[in-house]
Amino acid sequence: MSERPEITVANAVDGKLGLPDLRMDPTVLAHQAVVAAEGGNPQLAENFLRAAELAVVDDEQVIALYEALRPHRSTADDLESLRVALEHQGAPRCAELVRQAAVVYARRGLLR
Repeated sequence: MSERPEITVANAVDGKLGLPDLRMDPTVLAHQAVVAAEGGNPQLAENFLRAAELAVVDDEQVIALYEALRPHRSTADDLESLRVALEHQGAPRCAELVRQAAVVYARRGLLR
């Protein structure tokens, strides 16, 4: 296993850094959630915890999630399938966010 290159401007310019080198570690995000909660910011803490769940999800799936949550892009069934998939991937907070979005989108007429 090769060592990860140091994150420097020079290594970035030289093309020595790849996306895996820049990816956030879920444990770092979870720690930042604790700091945010202790600092009295539970909403930011929850965002960090959702980010920690997504840090291990494939990039294409994250883009698909973003697209699915845009208004008029998904049906209620699409969002339910996405919620279930996130649950099975071990992302319960993200799944709950999708569930809540589906409820709000239905109420506001934002489903496809």
